[in-house]
Amino acid sequence: MGLVSTLREVLEASTQSTDRSGRGRESAGAYWCHDCQERVPEVDAEGDEAPSCPSCGDAMTFERSPGSTGCAC
Repeated sequence: MGLVSTLREVLEASTQSTDRSGRGRESAGAYWCHDCQERVPEVDAEGDEAPSCPSCGDAMTFERSPGSTGCAC
């Protein structure tokens, strides 16, 4: 393996998508239950309604839009 092929591999790896979820689109945020500290990524939520918290059953709130600052993890 030569220098050129090594550089080509590095460049190809750096230009590949960082989406490792396989969902095909970027998440706009996540649904949160502040009481239980549960998080459901927006791309995992089914339907157009806010999902219920898996722990307590209350409706979750949507947070973290692409334009917001801070961590959405």
